[in-house]
Amino acid sequence: MITVNQALDQLFALADLLPVETVPLRAAAGRVLAEPVTANRTQPPFAASSMDGYALKGVEADLHAQFKVVGESAAGSRWDGTLKPGQAVRIFTGAPVPDGADKIVIQEDVTRSGDMISITDDPGPKDNIRPAGVDFEKGMVLDAPRRLSPGDVALLASMNIPQVPVRSAPVVALISTGDELVVPGETPGPDQIIASNTYGLAAMLEGMGAIPRILPIARDTIPSLTAVLELAQGADLIVTIGGASVGDHDLVAQVAGDLGMERAFYKVAMRPGKPLMAGRLNGTPMVGLPGNPVSAMVCGTVFVEPMLAAMQGLGHTLTPRQSMPLGGDLAANGPREHYMRAIIENGAVRDAGAQDSSLLTVLARSNALIVRPPNDAQRSTGDMVDVITLS
Repeated sequence: MITVNQALDQLFALADLLPVETVPLRAAAGRVLAEPVTANRTQPPFAASSMDGYALKGVEADLHAQFKVVGESAAGSRWDGTLKPGQAVRIFTGAPVPDGADKIVIQEDVTRSGDMISITDDPGPKDNIRPAGVDFEKGMVLDAPRRLSPGDVALLASMNIPQVPVRSAPVVALISTGDELVVPGETPGPDQIIASNTYGLAAMLEGMGAIPRILPIARDTIPSLTAVLELAQGADLIVTIGGASVGDHDLVAQVAGDLGMERAFYKVAMRPGKPLMAGRLNGTPMVGLPGNPVSAMVCGTVFVEPMLAAMQGLGHTLTPRQSMPLGGDLAANGPREHYMRAIIENGAVRDAGAQDSSLLTVLARSNALIVRPPNDAQRSTGDMVDVITLS
């Protein structure tokens, strides 16, 4: 068996960097920006009012001072004149500040009668003006690579970037294996179960910016598994679920080998998830995940997520971890690295209960994994541990 870090190193070696494509801004959220992008404009492009009120000269903004209102400036419709002493312009939030004005007195501090206003409350020192370029200047660069958040997309829109260079979204072929499986909605036989792993992993992959392709369930026969693996042609990554162990019905390694797979490794010193396999099938990276539901999902988090990040140009990094205090005691760990389902609450993390790798109910109520090193000693409440948060 190899360690988790050794397995990740070999998976990174299999992770082919995907090509760059240009997509409309509307389709850019969640994608990885592949190249730096330069702002085409300054934001705001003019000095703008941050409040509704009256634009005037700041030196004249004294309590009880009076002004004649000579115009109006609204968002999208500026007042084109130049403000003279004793004059004010009605102005609204986001509107261009007139030439000659350097202060906005908010409307709550003013009394108006016809075209005359009086300052009836102390306007204070704040000018209530957003200077031109206070957000960003033309030529500002949004660095790459980065996974584009909704905030990034809003910034790109403000930069007037309608088309965005991103890494291609990795297409992942998902193959569940086993005579015991049926898809959700079907009626299972007396010895069958529902193929839950495929759907949980598909949801996880979508959150990683990938496009999952759920292929038909491969039965525990060489012809069935061969046929389904051949359907995976064209994918950027093949992920099989189950059948990667060494039992009489675990045929993934054998069939993949017959089809030309160059195996990188088999078995990782971790729990859950020891029977993990990886290699390259006719040029396409392939990962064989364990069949137990929790094992498959944990391995998806620990291995597939970093691999997909690397394929999208985000570098060779572990799934993000943070250090947190324990909210309860933990027994000593065994010889394998352990990823314990856990719950973060009130600033601490505690195990979520039974850690059997078949228990999806425990995974569903968990929002984190506690990472235990091999042979980690007993831990007490308040001890700091490494934690991977789950979305």
